Amino acid sequence: MYVYDEYDQKIVDERVSQYRDQTLRYLDGKLSEEQFLPLRLQNGLYVQRLAPMLRVAVPYGLLNSHQLRKVAQLSRDYDKGYVHISTRQNIQFNWPALAEVPDMLAELATVQMHAIQTSGNCIRNTTTDQYAGVATDELEDPRPWCEIIRQWSTLHPEFAFLPRKFKIAVCGSDEDRAAIHAHDIGIELVRNNEEESGLRILVGGGLGRTPVIGVEICDFLEPSHLLTYLEAILRVYNQHGRRDNKYKARIKILVKAMGIAAFREAVEQEWKSLKGGASTLTQNEIDRAKSFFTEPAYAKLDAAETAATLNSQCKIDLIFANWVKRNTVAHRVSGYRIVNISLKATGYAPGDITDTQLELIADLADKYSFGEVRTTHQQNLVLADVEQTQLKDLWHSLQKAGLATANIGYLTDMICCPGGDYCSLANAKSIPVAEAIQSRFDDMDYVYDLGPLELNVSGCMNACGHHHIGHIGILGVDKKGQEFYQVSLGGHQGKDASIGKILGPSFKQDDMPEVIDKLLTTFVGLRQQEETFLETYRRVGIGPFKERVYA
Repeated sequence: MYVYDEYDQKIVDERVSQYRDQTLRYLDGKLSEEQFLPLRLQNGLYVQRLAPMLRVAVPYGLLNSHQLRKVAQLSRDYDKGYVHISTRQNIQFNWPALAEVPDMLAELATVQMHAIQTSGNCIRNTTTDQYAGVATDELEDPRPWCEIIRQWSTLHPEFAFLPRKFKIAVCGSDEDRAAIHAHDIGIELVRNNEEESGLRILVGGGLGRTPVIGVEICDFLEPSHLLTYLEAILRVYNQHGRRDNKYKARIKILVKAMGIAAFREAVEQEWKSLKGGASTLTQNEIDRAKSFFTEPAYAKLDAAETAATLNSQCKIDLIFANWVKRNTVAHRVSGYRIVNISLKATGYAPGDITDTQLELIADLADKYSFGEVRTTHQQNLVLADVEQTQLKDLWHSLQKAGLATANIGYLTDMICCPGGDYCSLANAKSIPVAEAIQSRFDDMDYVYDLGPLELNVSGCMNACGHHHIGHIGILGVDKKGQEFYQVSLGGHQGKDASIGKILGPSFKQDDMPEVIDKLLTTFVGLRQQEETFLETYRRVGIGPFKERVYA
């Protein structure tokens, strides 16, 4: 993973010092609320319903065990002993005292972490596949490209005050685990007919009040031109994006208003002055970025022998076998598996993890996965490099800590924003709805029989829970001061991405488990052979589901 050089460290340390002074001036009454607002947002601090919320950057979801222990310690010393994993792979503290945030940032800086550009109208954390570098379906490791974008975009003076927040995601695999079609810019690593590596660029995607699937603006970009082309897109957006209405300020609105052909032409015109300029990537710079993501010291394992050992263990312990089947994924190196750690145990807020659990995972990462941990878009954690023969011992440790829920990719592994319990923007609570659904569907045999199913919950139209691209999406809405929930069906984040279609009138909170039950019962009655929920929905449409739920 990338390690700060002296310049990085200096920049982060200076930012902490600046923000400490700004906070003191605000608390002394020398800065107004209006003056302090952009300053705290630039440092990742929101003022939520009950307390401030500090969002810490986790570049492309990659952490080492030292950083994880620091997060655990800060959650204990400055918060309430837990943190939340966001869908942008960042970490959120929900209860810090405003006056103590500079101290937290200073401590984070000691382990090369910060909160810069985790909020505000700027380029946010670039996200990618949680299996990057180890996935069996990977064309190329996307992390070096994320790091190049991170270095270019962090504190970029031209893009510090964009019309609205801006999000970029990169995918380097056959399966899109980064949701590139739902981003302001999506980047897919591709190869042409001559087997040359390049970049496919999508633009104008996004969720929120106006959900849009991104469209292709460039089918094959030479890698050396990545930053100049991104800069051209950002310049067109910065110049022409709406600033008079925040609901129409995202690039998706501009692309739709101009049309992709006109937008592409504007970008091409802007690019003429940038192409071949100072931001053009040399091969040396590309190689430098790739050098940060070297292969760890994998053991030379006998594939047949390790597979036989694992199979034997699975036959003896069926509960362990089930966890291996549901929560581990094939690794590109023989004898290893990718391990998903579910943060979706029933009765706990999805995506939350305690200080003691964080410290345990840091220890397990050191012992089993080269000291590395990854956060995921689905609000879980990953140990990417675990020897198959060590899975049983790892599982025992996770089991004791309540971290061995075998539900990755299934109904109860739902994405859920903090909602009205925390967020001042929310129209309704998200967590109680998620917990009620988890409790209703506690028969895991039934859940497994349903097959892969993505259920996403958002507390408001900002769509932090990505409800628009859930196979089943739930959106909290306000009806004359009452909390109701709107349901959508058919969303998908993959390369054949789709926006869910609203089922109909919204429902009361207490009705939600029953509504989901009716949807699932309808699916089970309609599916053919091994169809997934999404496949059945796409075949039969929304009609049968609507008829059953509103009967």
